[in-house]
Amino acid sequence: MQIPERRKHPRFDGNIPVKFSGAEFDLVTETSNISRTGAYCQSNKYIEPMTKLRVNLLIPCRRNKRVYAKKVSCEGIVVRTESIPEKECYNVAVYFSDILPRDAECITEYIRVSMQYRNNPAQ
Repeated sequence: MQIPERRKHPRFDGNIPVKFSGAEFDLVTETSNISRTGAYCQSNKYIEPMTKLRVNLLIPCRRNKRVYAKKVSCEGIVVRTESIPEKECYNVAVYFSDILPRDAECITEYIRVSMQYRNNPAQ
């Protein structure tokens, strides 16, 4: 039996460049997956849950058959950090706590288009 999805916003497995900035560090990585309200990624640094971050994402967008990167900046909070001992790194889940509606919509549109393309690449 499959467990029903409880998330309000869909999550997309995509590798988006992201930079997290905390009070005492900067970390550049990429997402493992992303939704309108948060991102999941790997980090070589342990980040304590409830740490407030500045988040900068580069979202691929298309306009008139041209692809470009749109910078989305927001505030985030680390909600979970899990150790991956065999890789000596951590999985980190970040909730976007303060994001402009237009930036959240940009992420939603990226996910919608990416999921549509994944399901029907001929389009």
